[in-house]
Amino acid sequence: MAGHNEGGKSDKKSDGLNDLLTFNAENMQSNMKIIYYSRTFLSIIGGVVAGIFGFTGLEGFIFYFLLMAITSLGLIAKAGFSTHSYFDSWNRVVLDGFLSGLMSFVLFWTFAYDIVHIF
Repeated sequence: MAGHNEGGKSDKKSDGLNDLLTFNAENMQSNMKIIYYSRTFLSIIGGVVAGIFGFTGLEGFIFYFLLMAITSLGLIAKAGFSTHSYFDSWNRVVLDGFLSGLMSFVLFWTFAYDIVHIF
């Protein structure tokens, strides 16, 4: 930060206040929306794929967990592996939107399974 130095001396010591990261609230909300939209979209696509492949029971849920792990890894890679530059915590990238994506996944999983394998 720009400041006024007395006597022309340069103050080289760090007081810790300048080292704190500041986040823009609008950018944080935009980043969180991207996470939610990505998880929801991939949950829908993954549910359709799981239904078409005929996954039942535990196989489908394992497929969902693998899909969300790949999604989290992709989002972290998109952030350049420096999540603290875009989010306040890495938990935001890994866990947010997980349960809402699960509901979308199960809905489209059962729908696609019924269309392909039952009718």
